[in-house]
Amino acid sequence: MTHLRSKRLPGTGRALAAVLGLVAALTLGAVGEAQAAPAEEAGAPPRHTDRAHGFASLAGGTTGGAGGRVVTVTDQAALAKYAAAKEPYVIRVAGSIAVAPFGSDIVVASDKTIIGVGDTGEIVHGELHLNPGTHNVIIRNLTIRDSYVEGDWDGKTSDFDAIQMDSVHHVWIDHNRLTHMGDGLLDIRKDSEYVTVSYNRFENHNKALGIGWTDNVRTQITVDHNWFTGTKQRNPSADNCAYAHLYNNYLSAQVDDGDPQWTYGNWARGATRMVIENSYYDGVQHPYQADAGAELVQRGSILKGTTGRHDAWGDAFEPDDFYDYRLDPAAAVPALVKRFSGPQKQLGAH
Repeated sequence: MTHLRSKRLPGTGRALAAVLGLVAALTLGAVGEAQAAPAEEAGAPPRHTDRAHGFASLAGGTTGGAGGRVVTVTDQAALAKYAAAKEPYVIRVAGSIAVAPFGSDIVVASDKTIIGVGDTGEIVHGELHLNPGTHNVIIRNLTIRDSYVEGDWDGKTSDFDAIQMDSVHHVWIDHNRLTHMGDGLLDIRKDSEYVTVSYNRFENHNKALGIGWTDNVRTQITVDHNWFTGTKQRNPSADNCAYAHLYNNYLSAQVDDGDPQWTYGNWARGATRMVIENSYYDGVQHPYQADAGAELVQRGSILKGTTGRHDAWGDAFEPDDFYDYRLDPAAAVPALVKRFSGPQKQLGAH
């Protein structure tokens, strides 16, 4: 699939958030963080919306199972049945679904929305897997957890990810909590295109978010308002991405095991063109780095107690040439992400 130019409406371009005063409702711990709460700008998407943004919104957009039958599932058999169906479905996950055998895949076919009901929908010991050619998928408001193999911190004995996709397009991963899995938390692989990863929590794990596994330079991805906490690497690692736009992400409580190389924040690998904006790095080793053949532009981020590489070179690209977006002040990011990331009670309630 070739990249199509944005169908964005003409207007102001990047939606810069206004500063309205001290954060009251979103209490911030550090004095330096208690700067301002972003406004809800006219035309900018609200925090909880059923409409995909970023690269997933381009070239026809990502609507998931919209227009299809709405079903509620409470067990593995029903989830697997509807997720793999040829027809579009909106699949509501109610409560906890334990997957057996341990680490097994739930295959997700095209034209699906899988969404947790309130903040208690979860998949335990299993992976959501998108095979090559899958497209138009939304995964929202779920906790996916606990396929970790004891003693295998590096994930070498299994490939038990939370979500894995190969050669797919138009996927939106939003408001999930991914934690304590057997390999990666989220793997976006092999020339996947038009992907947005937003408002998720990546927690207590070695490898958080990996993008690439390809020699081609095709992937377009937006990564915004995610919280990487208690993770070691791939926060994210982006290999050979045509466009990687990372903004308003929060990296904190990085695993500290003394590894001088493979403990890091954002990494533009291969020939990736990456833009990082208004993120917040708290105590992160190698907060952002780039290979010699990559281009990385960083602007507006806050660095607190960081060490190691802080690479920036090349021109990369301008995200607002492709889509409009809300850019929150970096000082407000910890409070915003803590409050709005991960599963939310009001999502998937109906």
